[in-house]
Amino acid sequence: MEIQKWLHETRNRQERRAIPIMTHPGIELCSKTVRDAVTDGEVHAEAICRLNEQYPSAAPTVIMDLTVEAEAFGAKVVFPEDEVPSVTEPLVSDRESIDRLPIPSLEAGRVPEYLKANRLTAERVKDKPVFAGCIGPFSLAGRLFGLSELMIALYVEPENMTVLLEKCTRFLIDYTRAIRQTGVHGVIMAEPAAGLISNEDCLLYSTDYVRQIVDAVQDENFMVILHNCGNFGHCTEAMIQSGAAGLHFGNKIDMAEALESCPEDRLVMGNLDPVGLFKQSSPEKVYAETMNLLKKTSQWKNFVLSTGCDVPPHVPSENIEAFYQALNSFNNRSV
Repeated sequence: MEIQKWLHETRNRQERRAIPIMTHPGIELCSKTVRDAVTDGEVHAEAICRLNEQYPSAAPTVIMDLTVEAEAFGAKVVFPEDEVPSVTEPLVSDRESIDRLPIPSLEAGRVPEYLKANRLTAERVKDKPVFAGCIGPFSLAGRLFGLSELMIALYVEPENMTVLLEKCTRFLIDYTRAIRQTGVHGVIMAEPAAGLISNEDCLLYSTDYVRQIVDAVQDENFMVILHNCGNFGHCTEAMIQSGAAGLHFGNKIDMAEALESCPEDRLVMGNLDPVGLFKQSSPEKVYAETMNLLKKTSQWKNFVLSTGCDVPPHVPSENIEAFYQALNSFNNRSV
């Protein structure tokens, strides 16, 4: 699979493609728990592959787990049986602890299991791209320092946050280079915390660091998709300036307005509500909302239908089927 050829086809095809960020339904197809998947690369890969066999996504994706990198640094993480893991407390609190913080190896925590999941999936899925996942540098800093504390420190002690962001970025460059070596075709970088700050601050404290990672790994064989579900339109320009080949938006934003702002050579992805719609609504509502989004975005060839964020556990299969039924109806113009 040549990613540049796939990108060209996606931007120029008549039919609309869909790439929901969705792995949890695959875990359920395997009769496993979330804890099983996020701690065992083989279970994780099996879940991705089972889901890929069940539904016609244009590319399978891994779980959007925003604790893997923080755990590698030494943060404490809790693992509920059937929910995504979470960081329990900040790891650093001042300049001294930031200076002492070592950049972890790729053997730390669950990093090897996630690399294994990527490698095993890439070995099995040969007819379409496979997209790995990682956290963005600003969001990682928020998990290490505490998000509320980080927001204050940006204005009180910005030089300390710069040191922390540099360490986060150095690790993420190492990690994404290792991800690329597994054989996957790209990485979805989740940077939701950057949506909490202004476009100017986002450029300074997120984009400048994301761009370093993009420059280190993105090429004709590997793409970065930048995800920011906290952006409601105020920091779209900062996302564009990252240089990422794909931009993924959450359900807070007007998708048509986002498409108007983005260059035609970028894939623009989003943005159906993964909880309020996919998990809590009816199949009829999922079908109607999916069709509405497809019609609203029909003039942009670079749009890829997706969820606004990772689909949570226990989404009714009827709702997933309704999503793809709407996509099929739209592509066949049979509505």
